[in-house]
Amino acid sequence: MELKNISAFLKAQIEAYHVQPIAYHRGIVTRVGDGVVRVEGLPGRLYGELLEFDGGVYGMALDLTENGVGAVLFDTADAVCVGCRVRGTGTVAETPVGDVLLGRVIDPIGRPLDGKPLQADRFLPVERPAPAIIDRRPVDKPMETGILAIDSMIPIGRGQRELIIGDRQTGKTTIALDSILNQKNSDMLCVYCAIGQKASTVAGVIQTLRNAGAMDYTVVVSATASDSPAMQYLAPYAAASVAEAFSAQGKDVLIVYDDLTKHAVAYRTMSLLLLRPPGREAFPGDVFYLHSRLLERSACLSKEKGGGSITALPIVETMAGNISAYIPTNIISITDGQIYLESELFHADVRPAVNTGLSVSRVGRAAQHDAMKAVSGTLRIDLSQYREMAVFTRFGNDLDASTKKMLRRGETLINIFKQDKNHPLSVFDEVVLLLAYNENCLEAVPARNMRGAMQKLIAVIGGACPGERERILQTGKMSDADKAALTAALHEKQEEYTS
Repeated sequence: MELKNISAFLKAQIEAYHVQPIAYHRGIVTRVGDGVVRVEGLPGRLYGELLEFDGGVYGMALDLTENGVGAVLFDTADAVCVGCRVRGTGTVAETPVGDVLLGRVIDPIGRPLDGKPLQADRFLPVERPAPAIIDRRPVDKPMETGILAIDSMIPIGRGQRELIIGDRQTGKTTIALDSILNQKNSDMLCVYCAIGQKASTVAGVIQTLRNAGAMDYTVVVSATASDSPAMQYLAPYAAASVAEAFSAQGKDVLIVYDDLTKHAVAYRTMSLLLLRPPGREAFPGDVFYLHSRLLERSACLSKEKGGGSITALPIVETMAGNISAYIPTNIISITDGQIYLESELFHADVRPAVNTGLSVSRVGRAAQHDAMKAVSGTLRIDLSQYREMAVFTRFGNDLDASTKKMLRRGETLINIFKQDKNHPLSVFDEVVLLLAYNENCLEAVPARNMRGAMQKLIAVIGGACPGERERILQTGKMSDADKAALTAALHEKQEEYTS
């Protein structure tokens, strides 16, 4: 009886079993060249889907046509040739995310580049839609860069997209790195994305971050000049996904794209090899969408979406100061302002070489500490008046007293804005320096001694007013009593920091 029951049970199981065949569509490579392949016989693919070639080589589908698929290879692999078979994986390119990445250096698809194993348990697609308008909130909290000229006149808010633009070797990366270093004692996390840079340059950036202790809260996503154009194309999108995972947890993130000019060139290379029709400067027609869909992912999220934010600092390199070129004008129209660095100022030893006339923040003083607002109101006017007057005074020496005073104050302000790289200032330091300028406490200091006088001033006033210093650092506000105490200390201790 027992055997009969077992037989009946097995018979029922066999009759209930249905074979579900799995069909794998495989394509054939028909053309190979410069890291781009053309595949036939691979229907139903997704844009951005990972494709597996014979030999374990992976690529990404970027061109979907009726006759086949155009794909780019992630590695410059010689194993792929005409006749190789291709299989669709059904998944788009993903990158690891989460706290496990802090302090690590990875490539766009999540492979560690720092020689240590990486065990990630969360992955996100590199391409994701930007937050909807209803899921955002206004930008109202400052993101301090630690650079006096920027924090006082071109304030950046958390969730803003501020372009850093200028010719090569004018200090663009330095401003971005100083902004990362300045987040050491804040609650912001940072993502640095290197696109098409020399491997030695990226290694120098990583070493700078390590020496300052900034790698503890920073993730580096790197696709160097020796990597394939596909990896350079993916790098900023992968970095944005890493940042989005943090912001979804309610954290504030600073992301640096260094730089989007090389990103556009990598995309142009891939598009031309995929035989897409070229447009202006040989860029494809969708090059604007290339960067708009990336930068729109940086936002200040509403409380319902976690309340986090992503602040983007994209970097763009110009040729001979031409900010009206194709890629610079595209990105200027996407971002919320730009910091323009000028070669002439850089070579005149004004560093950071920020041109305050062409630089602007479209968020403005809505994202600035009250203490900074109280001391920086007239800086732009003073600077523009000084530069306008300096042009006219080149032709004559007969100046009245008011003109001489204006020139002297302008020169003092220029010298105050000069700042060593990798030495960001705290909010208190910046407020005290500008208050000293407003009170004319530094006008007697020669230009060659200004840097030392500024360091002494910060140390002396910080020691003389510890309570005011702590309040400004914690709240970002300066009451009338705090301002009176700092002003009195500036005049009383003037001999200590000017001598």
